[in-house]
Amino acid sequence: MIEKIIVNIGLESDIVTARQQGKKLAKHLDFSSSELTTIATAISELARNIVDYAGGGEIILKLIQQNGKQGIAIVARDNGPGIKDLELAMQDGYSTGKGLGLGLPGTKRLMDDFEIFSEIGKGTTIIVKKWRKQNAC
Repeated sequence: MIEKIIVNIGLESDIVTARQQGKKLAKHLDFSSSELTTIATAISELARNIVDYAGGGEIILKLIQQNGKQGIAIVARDNGPGIKDLELAMQDGYSTGKGLGLGLPGTKRLMDDFEIFSEIGKGTTIIVKKWRKQNAC
C-alpha cells in the first residue's frame, strides 16, 4: 500500500489531481464518505492557495499513526512570498485576493489538527491532519 503521495501544484488541474489522490489514500483507512469529502475540501483549499498566491508548490499526502490512532496528514508547501500577517490571515472574511476569506480558517475547522509556518520571501508550509474516528466496541 502506498503511504505517501506528492502532487506538484502549479495549475488548476493539479488541484483536482491532489484532491483525487487524497481521497484515494484516505479510503485505505476506511474514512466515511463525509470525512472523505471533508479531506478533499481541505486539500482543494490548500492547493488553491498555492496556485493563487504562491505560483506553485506541492501537496504531500501521508498516512500517519499516533497513539494508536490512524489518519492522514496533508502538507501544503510553497516557496511563494509568504504570509505577512498570519493572525489576520486566519480571520474569517479576510482575503488578499478575490475569495471570501474562508480558506485557511475554514480548513482549520474542517481538520483535527492545523499548523501553519510562513516566512516572508521564503514561503509557507501548512500541515493539517484528520484522524479516523475509533469504532466503539
